Amino acid sequence: MMTDTPSPHSVSSHELTQSAARVGECLRARRWRLATAESCTGGWIAKTITDIAGSSDWFDRGFVTYSNAAKQEMLGVDAGLIEDHGAVSAPVVRAMVEGALTHSQAEVALAVSGIAGPGGGSPEKPVGTVWFAWGRIGDGVMTRCECFAGEREAVRAQAVRAALMGLLDVLSH
Repeated sequence: MMTDTPSPHSVSSHELTQSAARVGECLRARRWRLATAESCTGGWIAKTITDIAGSSDWFDRGFVTYSNAAKQEMLGVDAGLIEDHGAVSAPVVRAMVEGALTHSQAEVALAVSGIAGPGGGSPEKPVGTVWFAWGRIGDGVMTRCECFAGEREAVRAQAVRAALMGLLDVLSH
């Protein structure tokens, strides 16, 4: 008898829901609101957050800025940053967080931009490369890069998990 074993890269929806609920508890305790700026995750982080009942108390808004033009128009990301560094880079996700904070009522924001595949990678930025940023008004912005393995859906799910876990790290310090 064959059994389905989860991929080592799989992320359960239950795990994401639990992480989002923990984020909500931390934000509610501080009376802060969150804004998200998403590219490769296409709104999955905002969806996971708004699956939590009562998230309207601590989630302000989400920006899905999949195209470079959307990053520029909705978040004010400078076209020169994208041209010089690429959309999947520390300077761009930093600018995405700053734009999300500027164009929202949130005290804290996160951003994600990556290459989920199956195409679009390069030797410098292979498929699975995802840049993250987290920031708070009046505080610095933290960035981090991860390279996830797996198919497109696995890369995106791992990015959602990493974004939420990184936010929990930021909120706990």
